[in-house]
Amino acid sequence: MEITWSVGESRGVLIRREVPADVDRIDDVHRHAFADVAPSGSEPVEVGLVRALRADRGWVPALSLVAEAPDGHPIGHVIGTEGAVDGIAAIGLGPIGVLPQHQGRHVGHALMHAVLAAADALDYPVVVLLGHTDYYPRFGFVPASTLGISPPDPAWREHFQARPLAMYRPEVRGTFRYAAPFEAL
Repeated sequence: MEITWSVGESRGVLIRREVPADVDRIDDVHRHAFADVAPSGSEPVEVGLVRALRADRGWVPALSLVAEAPDGHPIGHVIGTEGAVDGIAAIGLGPIGVLPQHQGRHVGHALMHAVLAAADALDYPVVVLLGHTDYYPRFGFVPASTLGISPPDPAWREHFQARPLAMYRPEVRGTFRYAAPFEAL
């Protein structure tokens, strides 16, 4: 899948699937995107998490997307991995990261729209994430509890959100389990 995003300051950004040559640059994207939340002098957890997710059976290559600048360099990345809601396959979204100098230019928006469309095209019923309650509703996310989906950690309840897709049905209820690397955090 390749989508060229041309809104606002992100003009000419290409959204495409990750390829093996991107791995080190994707590490750099997450390293810089999450540097301000990592303990001083430490590698952000997201760098190792993305690498571990690629090696996990829950990895869905079609849901590991790169935002590429016109010069060909990755400036953003998002990954969706397969988990389950009481045995029903569902997507756990994240991490999503954008290089700091490209944040606020709708690159993250483009990545979100692309990964949600790809998950929908793959017939997953729902995408879940743990994130800011004032940001993700613009992409159709609602508190997961309103759909009867519980987080693996009850303390996340307020920030655990879900986005129903075309194949969603009310029977998709229960506790969500992320791909194994998330459980190891």
